[in-house]
Amino acid sequence: MAIDTHPAGACLQNRHEHRAVMTSPALCAIAVMAKAPQPGRSKTRLTPCISPDQAASLSAAFLRDITENIAAAARTQSIEGFIAYAPAGLEHLFDGHLAPGTGLILADGTPPMPNNVAGFGRCLLHTIDSLLKEGYRAAVVLNSDSPTLPTDHLIRTAAWLAAPGDRAVLGPAEDGGYYLLGLKQAHAHMFADITWSSAHVANQTRARAAEIGLELLELPVWYDVDDEAALDRLIEQLGRDEHHNIAPATARWLTEAGLLSAPAQRKCA
Repeated sequence: MAIDTHPAGACLQNRHEHRAVMTSPALCAIAVMAKAPQPGRSKTRLTPCISPDQAASLSAAFLRDITENIAAAARTQSIEGFIAYAPAGLEHLFDGHLAPGTGLILADGTPPMPNNVAGFGRCLLHTIDSLLKEGYRAAVVLNSDSPTLPTDHLIRTAAWLAAPGDRAVLGPAEDGGYYLLGLKQAHAHMFADITWSSAHVANQTRARAAEIGLELLELPVWYDVDDEAALDRLIEQLGRDEHHNIAPATARWLTEAGLLSAPAQRKCA
């Protein structure tokens, strides 16, 4: 599974005013499943290639680029962006790291759910259910590990979900999980009996959609940055972008850390 978070849940709030962010029931809500950037808790699989402090700063740069990506898609489609996080009390750790207008959804995954929806599935289902109950006509969960995801993937997602009829969107990840899932109803079956954190997640999710009878749009496969090999790939991709048009916050951080031009400076055990 490529999406990564603390348990997810249900309190929608503006990150400054702590109130619901809702302007129109016609909107598609996209929530990034994210941990607050903290040394020792963020991007831990990237250490010791980079230090815990660097991993937290890189995580913050990812959040900025991903929420800016959602904001860019919102200029074409009717979209609002959120960060889904837990536990409560960490809101301040997101300050300055998100695109303006990004909301927060406090997510703890505690409401009663079907017995066959467990673990990470509870987080995702709770997030989607919470957003739909706020009046959004579609809800999307998005990973926090793909800062270079093409904006067009988000635009296509919102456009597909805006069409009539019950339908879903799946963005499969290279590791067999998915980086994105979008629904128009909180179908618990989409999260039932899934082998989370395995290479079977996307295939099992496809099967659940077929069992429900959902028309499924599949986006192109993409990669998430959660280990050294993926970090090298990210550096290579951004190194080809001379003007830093792709993931500018991430590119800026990597440049300042001396990694974009000299990735060998990382010290891996």
